[in-house]
This record gives sequence, C-alpha cells and structure tokens, in this order.
Amino acid sequence: MSTSLANLVAVGRRIVSGIRHLVYPPICWACGHLMDGEQGPVCASCLPRLTQDPFSTCPRCSSTVGPHLLLAEGCLTCAGAPLAFDGAFRMAPYEGLLREVILRMKAWTGEELTEAIAKLWAKQIAPRTASLHPHVTIPVPLHWTRRWRRGFNPSEIMALALANELHIPCLTRVLQRNRRTPPQTAQPSGAARHRNVKNAFALRSDADLHDKTLLLVDDVLTTGATLSEAACALRWLAPKAIHVVVLAHGK
Repeated sequence: MSTSLANLVAVGRRIVSGIRHLVYPPICWACGHLMDGEQGPVCASCLPRLTQDPFSTCPRCSSTVGPHLLLAEGCLTCAGAPLAFDGAFRMAPYEGLLREVILRMKAWTGEELTEAIAKLWAKQIAPRTASLHPHVTIPVPLHWTRRWRRGFNPSEIMALALANELHIPCLTRVLQRNRRTPPQTAQPSGAARHRNVKNAFALRSDADLHDKTLLLVDDVLTTGATLSEAACALRWLAPKAIHVVVLAHGK
C-alpha cells in the first residue's frame, strides 16, 4: 500500500470513528453511563472498582491471604490440595462490580461485554505473567451444548485477548469437555466440586507443548477444581509449567 493511500485509509477510519461516536456515544460497559471524553471500555469511576486488588494473594491458588505469611507451599485454603497447576493469577476478588460484570458476561447477550472486559483484563494481567515467559494461552472449554446455547465461550475470548497482549499463540482446540457437568455453584462443598469435574476434560489434539509454559485461562477460580482437572489433562503433553490466569477469585 502506498503512503498516500495509507494516509487516505487512516483519514477514512478517523472519519468513520467520529461519525460512530456521534451516532453511538461511548458508554461505560460496566455502569452504562455516558463517558465524556474518556478512553477505554469503562469509565474512570468503574476502572479501579474492576481492576484494583487491595489484598495480598496466594501465588498457588490466588486466594486472598493476610500479609507476612509464608506461602511457599500454598495458603490455608490450598496447602495440601492436589492442584495440577503451578500457580494462579487474578485481577481482583469476585465481589462488587466485578462480580456483577462477570455474571452479565455469562449471559447469551454478553459477548460484546466479554470482549471489552477481556481487553481491559489482558492489559492488567499481561505484565504480571510476562515474567513467566509463557509460550501459549489455552482457554478452559465449555461443553458443546453450553457453547451452542450461549453462542460463545468467555474463557476463549479472554485467552485470545491475553495472547494478543503477550504476542503468543492461543490454542483453542487443545482441550475438550467430555461431559456436561452440573454447575459448580450448585455443589455443596469443595470435595463435591472436585468429584463433579473428575475426568471431565480430555485432549483434543496432540499439540507440541513439551517443556513449554502454558497459561490456562478461565473467568473465575473458586476451589480450583475445574482448572485443576483441565490442567491434569494438559499434563499428558509434558509441559514445563501450567499457570492459571483468571478474572477473579471467588470464595
């Protein structure tokens, strides 16, 4: 493309963008209020409520912990638990505005909201995961019936956004969900959650992940049962490490 043509295309894009903002003024994806000159998917008021984490977290499971604790073997929540992943990162706890947004993301109408929040999350979390030198991101898959009913997989959108931010591949077809399990939120205990998803995941492809660092992506981590079971399936490919990256950690 010549320089003059590229300049014309750029001007055209600015004109289209200007018209779009006149017809569809920018609205905060979190609170729905009009944004006056603000950039990004959410307003200045909502941004810290979504992205700031005021707590110390366990590096193994991302649970909220008190300060000055020795966490080499995990916290009181995860110490001794048979988690198949090596560590976990969250943006913030699953509460308040972030919880409301995540619940809206799970609705069949939530795809555009998910795309907006995923980009915001990826920009926040990418610098923290970059030091791991990850090779790929992998989303936790939905069962095909849930994917069909919802129309999209929030974890896949998030994994793609993080991969784009880190400039690494996103492998969306490595894992598959073997069976449609009852919702984890309906399980009465952590042990029941682990039983509920036992052997729920399998490898869908034999991607070459030997000695590579994987980022396994989901929206919420609570007991870690789902993510641990997904990581367990990925262990058959002999990766160097598997780290979980989520929007939020729930209680």
